[in-house]
Amino acid sequence: MDRHLSSRRRTLSCALAILGALGAAGAAQAEPWASTYQSPTAEAVVLRGATILDGAGARLDEADLLLRDGRIVALGKQLEAGGAREIDARGRWITPGLIDVHSHLGVYPSPSLVAHQDGNEMIDPVTAGVWAEHAVWPQDPGLQTALEGGVTTLQVLPGSGNLIGGRGVVLRNVPATTYQAMKFPGAKQGLKMACGENPKRVYGSKGQAPMTRMGNVAGYRQAFADAVAYRQQWDAYRSAQAEYDKAKKKSGASPQPPKRDLRLDTLVAAMAGEVNVHIHCYRSDEMAVMLDLAEEYGFRIAAFHHGVEAYKLAGRLAKAGVCGALWADWWSFKLEAYDGIWENLALVDRPDGGCAIVHSDSSEGIQRLNQEAAKAMAHAERAGLSEPPEHAIRWLTLNPARALGIVEQVGSLAAGKRADVVLWNRSPFSVYARADLVFIDGAVAYDRAHPDATPRSDFLLGQPIAEVSP
Repeated sequence: MDRHLSSRRRTLSCALAILGALGAAGAAQAEPWASTYQSPTAEAVVLRGATILDGAGARLDEADLLLRDGRIVALGKQLEAGGAREIDARGRWITPGLIDVHSHLGVYPSPSLVAHQDGNEMIDPVTAGVWAEHAVWPQDPGLQTALEGGVTTLQVLPGSGNLIGGRGVVLRNVPATTYQAMKFPGAKQGLKMACGENPKRVYGSKGQAPMTRMGNVAGYRQAFADAVAYRQQWDAYRSAQAEYDKAKKKSGASPQPPKRDLRLDTLVAAMAGEVNVHIHCYRSDEMAVMLDLAEEYGFRIAAFHHGVEAYKLAGRLAKAGVCGALWADWWSFKLEAYDGIWENLALVDRPDGGCAIVHSDSSEGIQRLNQEAAKAMAHAERAGLSEPPEHAIRWLTLNPARALGIVEQVGSLAAGKRADVVLWNRSPFSVYARADLVFIDGAVAYDRAHPDATPRSDFLLGQPIAEVSP
C-alpha cells in the first residue's frame, strides 16, 4: 500500500476534477445563474488504519473508510474494498471536509486590491437585491490555500456595511472558470444582515440614516414591512389571475402583475424560508432584538455570526435552533466586541440543542479552522468543559452543514453522503497538523506530496511553487 497517490495518478485525478467542474458550463439552466457543478469522475478508494472522526460524534481507531462513485460507502474495521485503490492511513486522522459558513473569498480576494473590493454595495442601508455570487472571482488564490487547509465547502457572503447586504452563495471549493461551476447544487442562498456599529458608522458618517442602533432596527422593520406589502400585492395578483383563468367568459383585460422589486423579492424569500438568514451580530442584547424581529416578520435565523457575547444567551439560541458561528478568540478590536470570553464556543455548544460553529471571516483564518477549533477546545478544558476531538470536529463539519441546510449531503462521514474527506498527517487539532489529501466528491482535490499536480489559479501562473517536505 502506498503512503501517497502517485504523481501520475494524481495528475489524472486533477484533470478529471477540472473536467467535472467545468464540463457543465454550457448546459441548459433551469433558472438564471443555476448551478452547473458536476461531480468529478472518481475512482474507488479505501483509506486503511486511520483514526476516524465521523463528524457526528463518533471516533473509530485503526479504522477504514471506503469511497466509491463520489460517495461514502462505509467506515469500520477491515472493510471489504472490492478492488478499490488502497491508501495506507495508519498513524493519520480522517475527518469530513471542513465547511466555512462565513467567507469573503472571491468577493474580497487576495491580493487585496481596490479593484477587487466587491463585497459591500454601500449605496443604501438595504441592498437585499444584490447577490455576492455575481462578484465571485473563481481565480482567487485564497480558494486554493483554503483547500490546503481542508476546506471543501464555503459560504461566500456580502460584507457588513449595510443593514441588509444581499444574498450569499454556497460553493464547492473546486477549480472553475465560472462561479456557477462551483455553486453547491440545491443549497439555499444566505441573506446577510448586520447589527450594531458597522451600518450606523457607514451611514452616520455620511449624515444619513441609520445613525444609531434605534435607526438600525427601524431600518430592518421598514424593509420587512415593505416586503409584507409587496407579498400581499403579489398574492392579490395571483388570486385575481386565477379567477380570470377560471372564468368561462373572460371580460376585460387580464390582471397586471406588480412591478418586480429585486430587493423585496429577497426579503419575501427569506420570510418564506427559501433563503437562509445569517446575521453579523456581536452583542447579546442585539441578538435578542433580532430574534424578536424574526418573530415579528416570520423568518428564521440560521446563525448569528461573530457573536462575541453569544454565551450570555446560549440557552435562548439553543431553544430557537439558532447556531452561533464564532471565533475562538477575536474580541476587543472595537467596543461592541469588547465583552468576549475564551469559553464562548464551549458555552454555546450546549447539550440541549446548542449549535456552535468555528468560522473564519478571514482569508487567512480559513486556512487553519482546525487550529482555531483547537484553541477553543483548550480553553474549554481549562474551564472544566470537556470537548473531545470527536465532539469538537462538529464545529467545523456537521454544525456548519446544518446552518447552511446541506446536512443531508455533507458534514459527516455517513453512507450515501458526498465523499468530502480530509486525511490529516496527525490529529487535526495539533498545531503541527497538515492535510495530506483532500477529497471532494471522492476525487483527490489536493495532495500535499504532489503540489505540482494541483490545479492553480491563472493569477499565479509563472509563480514558483514552494517545496513541501513529506
